[in-house]
Amino acid sequence: MVYDLVRLEEKAIIEAAKRRSGEIEFKAFDSKDLRFDLLNGREAARQKFGDTVLQRCAAYFRNFHLTGVLEAFGLRVVNNLSTALVTGNKALTTLALSKANVPTPRTMLAFTEEQALAALEELGYPAIIKPTIGSWGRLVASLSDVDAAKSVIEDREEMPSMYHIYYLQERVKRPPRDIRAIVIGERTVAAIYRISNNGDWRTNTARGGKAENLPISKELDDLCIQATRPFGSGIFGVDLMESDRDGLVVHEVNNTTEFKNVLAQSRVDIPSLIIDYLVEQERN
Repeated sequence: MVYDLVRLEEKAIIEAAKRRSGEIEFKAFDSKDLRFDLLNGREAARQKFGDTVLQRCAAYFRNFHLTGVLEAFGLRVVNNLSTALVTGNKALTTLALSKANVPTPRTMLAFTEEQALAALEELGYPAIIKPTIGSWGRLVASLSDVDAAKSVIEDREEMPSMYHIYYLQERVKRPPRDIRAIVIGERTVAAIYRISNNGDWRTNTARGGKAENLPISKELDDLCIQATRPFGSGIFGVDLMESDRDGLVVHEVNNTTEFKNVLAQSRVDIPSLIIDYLVEQERN
C-alpha cells in the first residue's frame, strides 16, 4: 500500500492485513519517502512493492503520477491510472456517467466569466459551482442568483488558472441528506446517509454532517454498480442524492475513498473486504 496521509482508513487496512500475516505479505509505504529512477527503476520497484499495490494517496496529482510510474513498471495498481485520472476530475466523471446512462445532475462547463454566467442563466438558479479537482466540499458554493454568481466567479478569476474551469451544476431538490456507498469490485458492500448539519446544504461529514446507516436496496446496489462500471473494477465511494424529480442520481464517484463513517455506522468490515479484493486480484 502507498499513502500520503495516515487516516483511520489506512490504519484499519494495515490492521486487517496484519490479521492475515501468515497468508499474505503486506507492506505500507509513505509516498513522501519514495523516489524512482524512471529509466532504470523497473526491477527495483517490483522487488520493493511486489505485484499488486493498493493506492491510498489522497492528493490527486501525487496519486496519479505515482500510479502512472508503478503501472509503467508493470505493477497492478488498485485503483488504476485511468480510474485515478477520471474520477479525480468532476467534469470527466460527469461525462463518463452520462455516457453510461447513469442519472446525474444537469451540469455545464465554461472557461470564462462571461460564458459561466451565460451557462448559469441556461441552467437556472439556484445552482452549484465546484472546482473540477478537489474534495471535502472545499471551494464549493451555492449560487442563489446572478449577483451571487458574479461575486463568486470574480473571486475565482483572481485564483490560479485551474479554478477558471467553471463546473456548474443544478442544485438538486432533495431531502437534507445524501448517500455515500462503498463499492468493492462488483458489489456495494455498505452505505450511509450523510445528513446536513444545522441546515447547511452541504452534507460532507468533514463539514459537520452526520452519518446514519443505510441498508442496501437492490435499486441502490444496481445504480452504484452501473456508476462504477465505466471506471473498471476497483474500490470506490459513490455519492448519490434523492432527487424529488428524478429519484436516485449519482453526483460523484470517488477514488481512494474515505470510509470511516461508513465503517462506524454499517459495522461492515470494509478493510478486510479490501484485503480480500486485493488477494483476489493477485490470484487472477
